[in-house]
Amino acid sequence: MSGLSRRNLFKATAAAGAGAVVLPGTAMAGSVAMDGGDPAAGYLDNAESKDATGPRAKLTGRIVRPNDPGYEEASLGWDELFVHYPLVIVYVQETQDVVNALAWARQNNVALRVRAGGHSLEGWSNVDNGLVIDVSELKSSHIDTDRRIAKVGAGLNQGEAVAALGEKGFAATTGTEASVGLAGATLGGGFGFLTRYLGMACDSLIGAEIVVPSGVDGAKVLEVDEKHHSDLLWALRGAGNGNFGIVTSLTYKVAPLKEVVYLTATWAGLGDLQGVFDAWQSTAPYVDNRLGTQLEVHKPEILFFAVLADGTEAEARKLVEPILSVGDPEVTIQTGPWADIYAGFQVPITEEPANWKFFSQFTRKPFPKKAIRIIGAFMEKAPTDDSNFFTQAFGGAVQNKPAGGTAFPHRDALFYSEPGAGWGTRGEPDSGDALTPTAQAWIAEFSQALRPYVDGAYVNVPNIGQQEWEKAYWGRNFARLRRVKAKYDPHNVFQYEQSIPPATPC
Repeated sequence: MSGLSRRNLFKATAAAGAGAVVLPGTAMAGSVAMDGGDPAAGYLDNAESKDATGPRAKLTGRIVRPNDPGYEEASLGWDELFVHYPLVIVYVQETQDVVNALAWARQNNVALRVRAGGHSLEGWSNVDNGLVIDVSELKSSHIDTDRRIAKVGAGLNQGEAVAALGEKGFAATTGTEASVGLAGATLGGGFGFLTRYLGMACDSLIGAEIVVPSGVDGAKVLEVDEKHHSDLLWALRGAGNGNFGIVTSLTYKVAPLKEVVYLTATWAGLGDLQGVFDAWQSTAPYVDNRLGTQLEVHKPEILFFAVLADGTEAEARKLVEPILSVGDPEVTIQTGPWADIYAGFQVPITEEPANWKFFSQFTRKPFPKKAIRIIGAFMEKAPTDDSNFFTQAFGGAVQNKPAGGTAFPHRDALFYSEPGAGWGTRGEPDSGDALTPTAQAWIAEFSQALRPYVDGAYVNVPNIGQQEWEKAYWGRNFARLRRVKAKYDPHNVFQYEQSIPPATPC
């Protein structure tokens, strides 16, 4: 076993089959093929379940196993800090593939995870020695322009959704990163430049198709909307990521949007941080709801971004004038269709650091000067220039709950923020290992220093190890979420490190 790295260990274990372990002194449920063969092949090759009490399930779709070409890439998520080696990855092609995969996992007692865009920031959409059900190839879209309703496959990422809606002159709230899965972003809440104008992404969700456990070891499809399984729709709006079932399509109400004004400002260094941040937090949550803004603080510079929906350059400048009046920023402005602007500010994944660590938080009162000084002090010693302190203005339409409500509780926040550390080179395993302890310590110390000024957390940016994470993510909604869980997943099939457990009978 000497010289066997963690990565190779998990890879070998996955190849050995479900339940296999190759650590000394631990019982084995399989063995690693030393001749390059795949002992899992017989177990997985269109495998039928072994202990089903109902119809025996069989895996269908595009199946990737440990010894198949492309397995390494298929098993890797966006955040390369987390490496897992699943027993099998099923890229579903239709809803029935999801039904089959869920039933197969239950009948074979195999751990499962659900994946869409692969951006799970703690690697929880992947699992060693288990089944990954990947919905990223469910890429469909149908837009009813008369009713202003869009039904899309759960495999669309945010960039694809923005582009599809933009072709018809519509928009819905999404996050700012194109490669992030639309379903994952929406089911956790979802916010971006259009949030103050159109509300949270989950506020626009009016229906979903979802595969849930059925009986002892089966699966079934539910059509969810405000009249059917409305309790589950409520839960999916802010707590739907991997907790209740596997969403295969989402239905949104969408809004017409012709053009936006996109304004950016850059201040060199951190000298203007106090003035810029104070002007931003005093302005951004209160101005015209059409204006969405974000602030990013980096070691070498401060970046400000603003999007004004259906407005003019003159309006945009006037709305952010208190911010731009601080120091001497470099300012650029563009006007155009939202889909074009959105595509223009994307950074290719290949140019991003390989490893990331974040800590999410909400703020309900403006930061005092001391808090802003803390941000500046930590950014001066940031582990890399890519590391940053990110903020997103709330207010506006965020305060308006849709019919039926949502599980997302942070309606009264002035802004959301997160320190984030990025390091390492993509495609080069272990390239950032030397910096990992420093980056993780920086995040931990930074988040701890800001604790007096923040509360809550965002489930799409999970805080690993946080005490009372249930309250931090969902507040008073957690007890209700547990009841919904008990109704639709009473056997807790969908579970991970911070998943919602079913309520226990009184």
